[in-house]
Amino acid sequence: MGKRVVPFGVIGCGLMGKEFASAAARFCHLANVDFEPRIVVVCDANESAMQWFKDNVPSVTHAYTDYRDLLADPTVEAVYCAVPHNLHEQIYTDIIQAGKHLLGEKPFGIDRKANEAIAAAIRENPQVIVRSSSEFPFFPGAQQIAKWVNEGRFGRIIEVEAGFWHSSDLDPTKPINWKRRRATNGEYGCMGDLGLHVLHLPMRFGWKPTNVRALLSKVVEERPDGRGGAAPCETWDNAILACEVKRADQQFPMVLSTKRIAPGHANTWFIRIQGTEFSAEFTTKNPKQLASLPYVPGGQQAWHIVDVPYKSAYGTITGAIFEFGFSDSILQMWAAFCDEVVHGRDRMTQPFYCALPEETAGSHRIFTAALDSHRTGSTVTVDWEGLK
Repeated sequence: MGKRVVPFGVIGCGLMGKEFASAAARFCHLANVDFEPRIVVVCDANESAMQWFKDNVPSVTHAYTDYRDLLADPTVEAVYCAVPHNLHEQIYTDIIQAGKHLLGEKPFGIDRKANEAIAAAIRENPQVIVRSSSEFPFFPGAQQIAKWVNEGRFGRIIEVEAGFWHSSDLDPTKPINWKRRRATNGEYGCMGDLGLHVLHLPMRFGWKPTNVRALLSKVVEERPDGRGGAAPCETWDNAILACEVKRADQQFPMVLSTKRIAPGHANTWFIRIQGTEFSAEFTTKNPKQLASLPYVPGGQQAWHIVDVPYKSAYGTITGAIFEFGFSDSILQMWAAFCDEVVHGRDRMTQPFYCALPEETAGSHRIFTAALDSHRTGSTVTVDWEGLK
């Protein structure tokens, strides 16, 4: 039996759009899946940005400069959208109202109001599958930690730390771009750009912060504007959020950090969970290694470091002895999205699905409280009203 092809349109033909095209070309890498994406239409307001797709993706039949033309194209079943945050509300709601399934880039709106408008469109179109891009939880080490959490291995949680750090912005000669401008990136700054990566697993585990104390910093105040002058950097470079999670059975601190300027780090994603019966941590800085510490009262406290096999949510042709990387996590994320489009969540090949709109909504509640906390210098209660 042939594979079910999901015809895609791509809106935004930059870096991550190309990553999707690469993943789609590598779907033969996956074992025992009965679906595959096929990019048939691309769209970018900058016509030259689409040339790479015309040159490298033979399945592309049309290229548009107006995304509305893509949405009117009957050959498109699903859309990947990667555009600046200020465009999310209008374009995402138009995609959903056009009846196209959507995998969109985070943060799903420039602010909470925009996110709620997108959520309203989703409620009005329940037949449309809408998910957010977040690939790092598909690393094998992260998958194992998720399994341990679901099994209840940790006992009472002592504390949690999760973060996403990189350092390219340490260079003050790097020119200004849309992520440094409040009008296009939003007031959240690095939180909106990086934060859902950090929150994807905590939100999936049900660890919703009751309150937050935020420390936000602007490290580089201005950057070259590309015209011989300098432009102010309006958005936050780094954010540290000290949160408190209160559940019926326990409460614990959780520290979340998003950093554009973390010297020496190149896209380092990590999660650390300490518990009374078990502790574990994983970081993409050492993608083959997973650390765990099982404990029984009176026993030794010794960390165990193991090389995790090349095994994520979906099986592949790669042997277990090899190393998993970023492009592999992208491929796994796309497999999860296509799996859900074809089979529905209850009949997916495996149970780990992409980031939900409700999880993006949770991130907006946290980031909005973080902005209030920084402004007031106080701990602020996170408003969860109306959000499950």
